Amino acid sequence: MVVNRLAKIAVVAALAAFALMVAYDNVFDYNSNYQFVRHVLSMDTIFPDSALRSRAIDSETMWRAAYALIIVTEASTGLLLALGAVVLLGRLQASAKIFNHAKLCAVAGLTLGFGLWFFGFILIGGEYFAMWQSKMWNGQEAAFRIATTMLAALVFVSLPDGDRT
Repeated sequence: MVVNRLAKIAVVAALAAFALMVAYDNVFDYNSNYQFVRHVLSMDTIFPDSALRSRAIDSETMWRAAYALIIVTEASTGLLLALGAVVLLGRLQASAKIFNHAKLCAVAGLTLGFGLWFFGFILIGGEYFAMWQSKMWNGQEAAFRIATTMLAALVFVSLPDGDRT
């Protein structure tokens, strides 16, 4: 159905706008989230007696490199999703086979986004760097919401579409 295809395009476009806005904000308000990355990686606000403190990274070069990787991944996610939405819109009236094949960029963007917010923020930041122990610099709830949204969109977009009706 065309309405299902339009719904998938809308979801992909909305998430593209989100990821691009996050990347934009991190470039133009660099210091705000740089401080977040610095505190998480340095583990300076976790429980004082935590045995996990040995994982801390106290290198400004590493903090900046990690933050740059985050921004590049956010921007790449947004660009893949934007391209995916445009390609899907261009194939809106195509056969099921062509439309389903056109989902490649959208699926790649959703997978990359899920990877960033789940693997990067929840697993690496939350567990490896014990972000959950910090009252001030704990972004796990926000990351979980975004990762869950990306995953739900990935499932929805990946559902095969039939021919137009």
